[in-house]
Amino acid sequence: MTEKNYPKYTSAWLPYPMPGKAASPKDAARLELDAGLAYYGFDTPVILREEDLGEGYRIEVSEEAISIFAKEAGLLYGAFALLRDIALGKKPESCVQQPVYALRMLNHWDNMDGTVERGYAGRSLFFEGSRFDYDPERLRMYARILSSAGINTVALNNVNVHAPAQHLIDDLLPEVVEVAGILRPYGIRLLITVDFASPTYNGLSTADPLDEAVIAWWKQRTAAIYQQIPDLAGFVVKADSEYRPGPITYGRNQAEGANLLARALKPFGGTLVWRCFVYNCRQDWRDQKTDRPCAAYNTFMPLDGQFDDNVLLQIKNGPVDFQVREPVSPLLFSLKHTSRALELQLAQEYTGQQIDLYYMQEVWQEIFDLMPRNNISAICAVTNLGRDENWAGHDLAMANLYAYGRLCWNPDCLGEDMADQWAKLTYGKDCPAVDTITHMLHQSRSTYQKYNAPLGIGWMVEPHSHYGPNPEGYEYALWGTYLRADRNGVGIDRSSNGTGFAAQYPEELKKLYEDPTTCPEEMLLFFHRMPYDHVMKDGRTMIQRIYDDHFEGAEGAEQLLASWKTLEGQLPGDVFARVLDKMEKQVINARNWRDIVNTYFHRYSGAEDQKGRKIY
Repeated sequence: MTEKNYPKYTSAWLPYPMPGKAASPKDAARLELDAGLAYYGFDTPVILREEDLGEGYRIEVSEEAISIFAKEAGLLYGAFALLRDIALGKKPESCVQQPVYALRMLNHWDNMDGTVERGYAGRSLFFEGSRFDYDPERLRMYARILSSAGINTVALNNVNVHAPAQHLIDDLLPEVVEVAGILRPYGIRLLITVDFASPTYNGLSTADPLDEAVIAWWKQRTAAIYQQIPDLAGFVVKADSEYRPGPITYGRNQAEGANLLARALKPFGGTLVWRCFVYNCRQDWRDQKTDRPCAAYNTFMPLDGQFDDNVLLQIKNGPVDFQVREPVSPLLFSLKHTSRALELQLAQEYTGQQIDLYYMQEVWQEIFDLMPRNNISAICAVTNLGRDENWAGHDLAMANLYAYGRLCWNPDCLGEDMADQWAKLTYGKDCPAVDTITHMLHQSRSTYQKYNAPLGIGWMVEPHSHYGPNPEGYEYALWGTYLRADRNGVGIDRSSNGTGFAAQYPEELKKLYEDPTTCPEEMLLFFHRMPYDHVMKDGRTMIQRIYDDHFEGAEGAEQLLASWKTLEGQLPGDVFARVLDKMEKQVINARNWRDIVNTYFHRYSGAEDQKGRKIY
């Protein structure tokens, strides 16, 4: 493969250089410990001892030595945990740790032409020119980064399978085997995203999941894949959504489609990850009965209990599509007899595209505050990584990847300050910039939310790019993404008097969302259509709240920029310059959001800003 001049290490919370090529997770653990302990000046001996704890580990601390008990990947996770504590200035303590979720996944939406769908950090780490094209050393660093945070499974290719990626399971399989071999020493297993219609590319006239020839084809092909990648985690499928082929094409339901592949994977211990992002993407904007948030529940709830036990239904955290504010998907609460994977989005598609700063720990905390962690069996996220030198386009966006990996291992970590940990690990616990960076990360979500779409409204973005304000960009489109704003008010009634979406929730949440007086204000317009003069809990009218939020959000972006400027000389010059450029762009973006959204609602409502600020 092509060798490229990538940096030997970056500020991805592992400040010491890659210690060498490992042959196994145990070998990687030893190499990381030797390099890391020397880097941090820690001279207590660390001994690796074999004990079968699955992926977990046990650390015993004595005056003479520290022992890590585990097998293979567990030894590696224990080594990274010990090094993390040392880097943070914590005294190592005896402990036993087990991951909460067996599959801790990262989904790449990489295309083989080198582009990345919703990617904001450069081109694909794996592909270019419709072929595999990567730097093996860069991929080893990538695997090391993921493993050090607790991630253990990766899907290389886009859920929208574009040619020639359908051949990853046949003609291109030898190169998939090579990538698997590079990632394996760091405990990373592969998923392959497959095209449901694959049999039709290989001589069959149908992909009907109940057709005997199709069943036989998937069994044979899956067996051939596992002969070469015996530790393959399984397949990912996006079916019957946004023009992707699926079982509906053949008059079959989602369970029949998923079980076809699950049964092919079953003899090898593989998992079928089946995405629940299924909805009508050709909705007439005049249709006020069809409500896109209802779609996943309506499609999958009637099938609860019909999916095989190695099927994971991958459910987006919200019922629409990673908007700045959405309620938690009701499907995550309601399925009782089917395994579920929570899908998050590290790639900042609607949250600033790794130009605007947006730290996600609070988003995830809100999800787990509502939804018990045992409601799900796995976690996955759409990755924010690419070929950019700093991996994520925005240096500070790496904090999200770190927090995500820790969340995957154990959601209890959300009670800790992951932003502070990441900053100390990346720049050093004694770096004078740490407090400012941590504060900026914690301020970023509130700032972005204020100058972005108000009170639970989404989709006020430029079509296709999804960056920058366009209040009616999707208002008359096919995607079911409507504001329904007019001179009287804005929002969609999703109570029992409206589309009925709120009724999909458990009774306690249904009651909360049904009533505009109890509905959380940050999602008021998601669940209710309200007049502009509606009085909010603090006494302001709704329109005044919209104006105030957008002015405050733009001011917040300016404050973030000002804070960053104080760090000149406290950080590496290239890091300071890259982030400064992003922060300056964010200020411009925030001003545009403020002026366009405020003007839009001013022209509809006719209400003046009570503070007399400029609205165009």
